[in-house]
Amino acid sequence: QLQLVESGGGLVQPGGSLRLSCAASGFTLDYYVIFWFRQAPGKEREGVSCISLGGGSTNYADSVKGRFTISRDNAKGTAYLQMNSLKPEDTAVYYCAAQNLGGPHNYYCSQYPHRDEIDVWGEGTQVTVSS
Repeated sequence: QLQLVESGGGLVQPGGSLRLSCAASGFTLDYYVIFWFRQAPGKEREGVSCISLGGGSTNYADSVKGRFTISRDNAKGTAYLQMNSLKPEDTAVYYCAAQNLGGPHNYYCSQYPHRDEIDVWGEGTQVTVSS
């Protein structure tokens, strides 16, 4: 069974930091593009960040540029989202997601796929930014 398991969410004060992890189970990440999405109450799920197979291409939503950093360690089967200078509007459930490219690919992160195009979803981790 292919699974992604997120961890690292929690309650943090404005201006604080959190590091989310996304661990793959049942498969290797080597040929998967990794995305982070988030969904706040009453809002649609939105793409936050993307990282290509080898990490050479990344993309960030305008709302998180300069504050969030995505990375991956394929040997460990884990991706990360470092979130700094958190704001109350970052409060949401954060999901990692993986899209299988089937092999080596010079993928360029430029847009976020429809949920039907994602092969594996994590269950999500809650991030709450509040004083």
